[in-house]
Amino acid sequence: MIQTLEQLRGLYAAPGERAMRKQMDRIDPHAARFIALSPFCVVASGGVHGGLLDASPRGGAAGFVKPADDRTLLLPDSGGNNRLDTLENLLVDPRVALIFLVPNVDETLRVNGRARLRDEPEFLDRFVEERQRPKLVIEVQVQEVYLHCAKAFMRSALWKPGTWPERAALPSMNQMIHDQIGAAAPSETQEQMLARYREQLAQEAQPSA
Repeated sequence: MIQTLEQLRGLYAAPGERAMRKQMDRIDPHAARFIALSPFCVVASGGVHGGLLDASPRGGAAGFVKPADDRTLLLPDSGGNNRLDTLENLLVDPRVALIFLVPNVDETLRVNGRARLRDEPEFLDRFVEERQRPKLVIEVQVQEVYLHCAKAFMRSALWKPGTWPERAALPSMNQMIHDQIGAAAPSETQEQMLARYREQLAQEAQPSA
């Protein structure tokens, strides 16, 4: 069992100079372009009162996360299951990490920093042209930015359709949750669930009254 830093470092070569120097403290033009092309990111936050950590998927049209300047990102909060795990975490522990993905690009972009939850009109109005005006915006004060190399995605072949399993390899999410919680009511099929989601997304896209 590895229990010390010396044991851990003894298993690996020292990181190369480029791996150490690539870390920046701001959003440069390349990082800004990456974020502008990204329709998906994962947001990691610390657990409330020292609880377990959390990682949450976030998505939207490419560029849904907007740089306010080279040290600030704005992430709109979209409707979900209302557990609010990420938001509750950030209220007590502002540390946050984001991984941005761009389809068909094997590299990823990491941003680490500290977050604040903003509901002032000047923040919400930045997203008035989006599918839905958010209830709040996660303001990320950027502290570390760097690109991850392509090897993880090359190993996984994630963007190669020929490696993808058929959707039928898994039951629908509704069916899986029904089994997990022992629900007695009939579960939705995958097709019924997708139709419900499409209706909800279409409602999001309607102009606010």
